[in-house]
Formats: sequence, structure tokens, C-alpha cells
Amino acid sequence: MTSLQQDLNTTLAEFPETETEQFQWTKQWYPVAVVEFLDPTRPHAMQLLGEDIVLWRDGSGQWRCFADACPHRLVPLSEGRVESDGTLLCAYHAWRFNSEGHCVSIPQSQDAETEAKHCSNPKSCAVVYPTQERQGLLWVWGESGSQAQQESQLRAPRLVPELEENSDQIVKLPWGFRDIPYGWDFFMENVSDPAHVPVSHHGIVGNRYKDAKYYDMISRRKISTQDGFAFEIKPTASSLQEAVHDFQPPCHMRIFSTNIDGGKMILALYATPTRPGWCRNFGCQVLIKSKQGKKPAGLGFFALSMPTWLNHVLASLFMHQDLVFLHYQEKTLAKRKDKRWLEEVFIPNPQDKMVITFRQWLEKRAAGGIPWPENCNSNLPPADLNKQQLFDVWTMHTQNCQVCQNALKNINRLTVFSNMAAILCFGLAVMVDARTVHQLMAMPPMGFWVLLGSAIAFATSGYFLKKFSRLFYIYEFEHAHND
Repeated sequence: MTSLQQDLNTTLAEFPETETEQFQWTKQWYPVAVVEFLDPTRPHAMQLLGEDIVLWRDGSGQWRCFADACPHRLVPLSEGRVESDGTLLCAYHAWRFNSEGHCVSIPQSQDAETEAKHCSNPKSCAVVYPTQERQGLLWVWGESGSQAQQESQLRAPRLVPELEENSDQIVKLPWGFRDIPYGWDFFMENVSDPAHVPVSHHGIVGNRYKDAKYYDMISRRKISTQDGFAFEIKPTASSLQEAVHDFQPPCHMRIFSTNIDGGKMILALYATPTRPGWCRNFGCQVLIKSKQGKKPAGLGFFALSMPTWLNHVLASLFMHQDLVFLHYQEKTLAKRKDKRWLEEVFIPNPQDKMVITFRQWLEKRAAGGIPWPENCNSNLPPADLNKQQLFDVWTMHTQNCQVCQNALKNINRLTVFSNMAAILCFGLAVMVDARTVHQLMAMPPMGFWVLLGSAIAFATSGYFLKKFSRLFYIYEFEHAHND
């Protein structure tokens, strides 16, 4: 028996066939949005665990979450309005709801007394989910109702402990987020697999020809139904003291590495299950300086100082490098019905031990996956053969990010300005040249060349700004072209 087989048998032994405790998917906190990227003037539609929800900010400045259905005729509240009095208005018949979900106005009522009677009926209330804002994220509890309000107070979200500290040694980089066309489990499997990083992300993090090397993964924290597990990479790079991947259900993967000098890089990743075949990813880097005040390098160029919107735009360069793999991998596995994951894959190397452990945790401790509600189509959507749809940045990010929309508007304004300036400068240059010809001068004066050069510079700027703005809409990628 090989060493890997022995390790695998030891890992599987920690998952007894009969488990008395099962992970409860709906009794958990999930991040659903980055607060600073939301437009507070309007409601936002989203999905969580297969349920349609709406996010909106009330008059006290608190974000709320309701089921996205008006109790009157079940039309989406996300198509409504946030009114100046801090209520959510259904734009179909103008019913209004306060932050607790109580209906406070039914304008079609016969009189005030009738309106009050209808509003006091529990059937007029919106369905409310518990919410809280922590570390820049808006968190929503997976169940609604009064009991959910009580249960949600007994469990804390999966936070980044370092962000709870107030220290100059801690540098937090901006949050990023993206809706991605593969399921929560495939996201977690992917980030449990450090071996793919220098290959799939060739040119950004590592080199596929030089850095695809042997290493082992050693269990760092014992497997737990509620608290997940952790693995450490051995050996690490010579500059590192440790490198650990820590899975904390339902949705958090904490990846951190500690340098020899004590500096630390933390990659905080979250994946919230939205609907079958889709999840919403959140991520940020947290850099802990060494005792000498030296900041660790961070993940590629994403650790450089840049505007938040630019960080979001450039994220496509990284995320699209393995997006297609995961989208089609999920569909391929789904075709092999009633077959266990472990029986369908060939995993001879120890780099896959954390992926194996994750799949076994999911099967033995978490009922095999997300318990999608009956009213949700639990069937996976078919594989998208049009890769342009998979690389649709507008739908998966920009339309839901106020920061990126504002940046795009400014870039479009600059593009228009550059093109108009180019036309103006060229027109003035022609006028100067015509005047030169009229005066029978052999060569145009310096002013002509300055105006012509300016026209070319403005036109070039307009061209590249237009080309750059395309990244807010789509970014296509092929590994065959990534040399």
C-alpha cells in the first residue's frame, strides 16, 4: 500500500457511514453583497439558497432583506422603489412596507379604518430575513420568520479575525465580488486545490512550466461537521514559514501564508450558494506587516495600490483563467448520475487530499449538497456552449456594482471628450494649414503640427479608452493564447 493510499484511508476513516450530526445549510449566515458597492436609493434582487430575495436600505440607514414577492399579488418587490420616508414601495399597487416587513399603506382601501384593518392582518406582511453588516459585507440568515430572528442571534458569521482588530500592522485591500456560473461546491473544491494555481493562473501567479511541483498536504485541523477542516502545504517556499488552507462552512475559505520574517498574507474567500449552477464569490486580501513594518507581497499585482474599480476590472484576468474549467467540470460530473465523485476521478497525488476531504465532508456530513427548496428548479442549467456568455462581466459584476458603474460613466465621458477634442484639434489644424497655403508659405507653421499632434493624441486616447471600457462588459480568455 502506498503512502498516499494510507493517508487517504486515514482521511476516509474520519467519515463514518452513519452520522448523527448533519450540517444545517439554512441555519447559517451568508454574505450577499459588499455594502459600499450597493446603490442605497433602490432595491436589489438576488438569490440565496434558491430563494428570491430583495435587499434594500431603510430610513435608519440599515440594509434589510425580504423575500422578493409582494404579499398582495406576489410581484417582485425588487422592481419597486425605496421611498423618502424609508419604506419599500411595491410599484404595482403602491403598498408600502417598513423595515420590519409590516405593511403600512394600502392606498386602494375604502377609508383609513379599512386600511388599518388590512395592514394589521399578518397576511399583509413581507417575509423578512435577519441581516447584519460586518467587515464591509451584508450578511443574510438562511431562514426567515420570528424563530429565525432568534436563532440567528446565537451564531456569528464566519469573519476574518484580523479585521476585528484596530492595528496599523493590518492592511485590508478592497473587497471584490462576482456572480460565477458554477456551483458553490465547485468553487470550494477549486480553492482547496493549490496545485492548479501556477498552471491555470500562468503569468499572474506562477509559471505552468516551472512551478508545477510536488508537495504534500498535511491535516492541520481535525474534521468537524460544523467547523470544517484545514490543511497545510509541505514543503513550502523557502521564504515561507507556513501555508494553510482553512475551510469554514458554510461559505468561507481562509488561505494564509506566514513569511519567515513574521509577515502574513491572508486571502479571505467566500462563496454564497445562489441557485443551482451559480454562486456569488467575495474575496479580499489582508496583509499583516512584519515586526519590522515590512508589508508582504500579496497575490500578484492585485496587492498593488489601485482604485477599487480597477481592481474589480482586472479581476477578470484572474478569475476567467479557471472559469471555463469549473463550469464544464460541473456539467460533466452531473451527467454521471448516481455515481460517487471519488469513483469518477483519478487522484494519484497527495496534492488532492484536501479536495478529497472536502468531497467526503459534503457527502457524509452535509447531506451531499445544498438542499434546494421545492419551488426552485434544482436541475443544473445545461452547459453554456457560447463562451462569450461565460465571460459576461456586465451581468456577473458591473450591473450590480455602483463603484464600477460610476467609473464606467466617467470613462465614457472621457472617451467622448477625447473624440471631440480630436475633431476640434484636427479642424483647427486644417484651418491653420489653409491659411498657410493662402499666404503661399512653403511649410505649415509650428501651430499646425502641434494641433495635428494633439488631434492624433486625443484620437488615440479615445480609442484606448473605448477599448478599455469593454472590460466592464466582457473579457474573453483562451489558455491556448496565454504564453
